[in-house]
Order: sequence, then C-alpha cells, then structure tokens
Amino acid sequence: MLKKINWFVWLAFVILWNYGFPQATPFQDVIVAVFLSILFIIIQLLQSRYLKKISSRSKFD
Repeated sequence: MLKKINWFVWLAFVILWNYGFPQATPFQDVIVAVFLSILFIIIQLLQSRYLKKISSRSKFD
C-alpha cells in the first residue's frame, strides 16, 4: 500500500513540476524526474527499515 502512495506522490510532484515550469527543457524534466525517483527510493528504504524495526520488537520486552 505504501508503494502505491509513494508512486502517486511522485507522480503528483512530476505533474506539478511540468505545469509549474512549462518553459523547462526536456533535459530538465528528465533530471527532475530522476532526482524525484532517487528521493522516493531513499524514502522507501527508510520506511522499510522503520517497519522492520517495529515488527522485530517483541511483545515481551
């Protein structure tokens, strides 16, 4: 479920970029899309580490 949410947020940012900066070159569009992709990959890694940390806690601690 988080992957879908992250994907829609990434898509919203790409759309906002395209409508917010219509004079941007195709190269700039690609750079921003790649930057956002890397950013969201990092966010997914942090989310997965956080979820693993929570799920590994024992109820008896």
